[in-house]
Amino acid sequence: MSKCCRAIAGILSFTLFFTCRLWAQAPSTAPAINREKAVAVMKQATEFMMNRVGYKGGFVWSYTADRSRRWGEMEAFPTMMWMQGAGSNAMGQVLLDLYHATHDEYYYQAAAQVADAVIRAQHPAGGWNYVYDLAGEESLKKWYDTIGKNGWRLEEFQHYYGNATFDDSVTTDTARFMLRMYLEKKEAKYKSSLDKAVQFVLDSQYPVGGWPQRYPPAGRFEKNGLPDYTGDITFNDEVNIGNIDLLVLCYRIFGDAKFLEAARRGMNVFVETQQPQPQAGWGLQYDPKTLKPAGARSYEPKSLVTTTTVSCINEMIRFYYLTGDRKFLARLSEAIDWLDTTRLPPNTGGRGSHARFAELGTNKPLFVHRRGSNVVNGQYYVDYDPANTIGHYSSFASVDTDSLRAKLKQAMDTPPDQAIKDSPLRPDAPPIDLAKEFANRGGAGGGRRGGFGAPATPEQRAAQLAANVNAEGFWPAPLSTTSNPYKGDGPREIPPGDFGRTNVGDEYDTSPYGTGFGRGGQGAAVMGISTQMYINNMRTFIAYLEIAKP
Repeated sequence: MSKCCRAIAGILSFTLFFTCRLWAQAPSTAPAINREKAVAVMKQATEFMMNRVGYKGGFVWSYTADRSRRWGEMEAFPTMMWMQGAGSNAMGQVLLDLYHATHDEYYYQAAAQVADAVIRAQHPAGGWNYVYDLAGEESLKKWYDTIGKNGWRLEEFQHYYGNATFDDSVTTDTARFMLRMYLEKKEAKYKSSLDKAVQFVLDSQYPVGGWPQRYPPAGRFEKNGLPDYTGDITFNDEVNIGNIDLLVLCYRIFGDAKFLEAARRGMNVFVETQQPQPQAGWGLQYDPKTLKPAGARSYEPKSLVTTTTVSCINEMIRFYYLTGDRKFLARLSEAIDWLDTTRLPPNTGGRGSHARFAELGTNKPLFVHRRGSNVVNGQYYVDYDPANTIGHYSSFASVDTDSLRAKLKQAMDTPPDQAIKDSPLRPDAPPIDLAKEFANRGGAGGGRRGGFGAPATPEQRAAQLAANVNAEGFWPAPLSTTSNPYKGDGPREIPPGDFGRTNVGDEYDTSPYGTGFGRGGQGAAVMGISTQMYINNMRTFIAYLEIAKP
């Protein structure tokens, strides 16, 4: 799971737990609701988010109740917007969902306000960075040189490259939002932004088919003597997969063969980068010239990676069902065999059947540790000792090779013509269902299931939310993460305490950490406003409107 997905999962699990707790404490009979009441609450909550939470159409992930502090993956300046996760794109998507559910032009105009901010954030080359500062580049550089630089475990924010990224599907998810905005009313400004984004994907692709993490090439940033990794072919955090899926989507909508050709080359890089026997797996990143595994962040050593290998196996089986080309299956049994050889002995001390990292050549499991207390005096290091590994990025993984073998066997037993019978790439494939393609893309999921005593029907869930919204128009909740405010660069002297397994180091470390309400919480709960909670609650109301049609 990517760093962003882990953060979103933490926020989401908290959001669902807190919402379910409210439901569980509510009377057994939820207050009555009707369509008019639901629509009014939806409008009230959306106006609050647009007018009092977001900044000129840009959003981050969470805010204190008084809006004095705010966070995306890290704490943000008031004028900043976050592209990934439950930020600007997710807000824009759910606003379009609300537009379709209510047919109220207000929601389209709100989505357009977000989309216009997103266009401002677009790099001239066509992609997007994780963050953008609507106050201008100098303000963003200041953020990188203060808060960003001092996030000990968040190395991707410690240097301002000035380019765009595919990491965590930042550029591809944003391009999807632009695509959807264009398809709504065919406004030229959204088509122009989309065209630039898709061309960015095409321009940045290596001849062999993979993509770098960041593009266009910028000043290199070496960390702890390790080379810059952002130009390497990247499998981590859905870089290749996100680009392939966007290209396939554009091919299905616009029919241009160049999108399909680039997508096929993107699939082919999975074949080209599988390593030879006896280590027939994959790494996180690859040198684009040698196609050999490369290291990335300080806690991502040059190695083969069991979790990446599992992901590649699953994706190549999916490619077979898309294309009917058996080259994607040809060496997968070797990869599964390699995974079996990397299984850890019982009682190794970690949580999982395998180490995440395997040393090139020796196949020995590698484990990541850190010493020090902040960016200035801290250091990550790798050895063979499974004890006391870092807590924010597990050195262990759970791998079920039996299920992988069964999945591979099913694919091998399926003739190519049968494998592609439902492939959207078939010449006779039915037209794309855009409503289905974009349904509920406004965040990290959730918001429709009951549990822990939660009301079971959409009507009951919507009624309870309507009863719990406050006078301002939001649902206050303890936020699952917080961070130390920036107070300058940390000292070289290491203070007392062991920061080897914590999410945050000393008081100078600006990395987010769990509150008393979060997993692994280290601090007091912070009351605030969650964009993910808003998104989930809007989905609940949308589900109710589907059965309460006028």
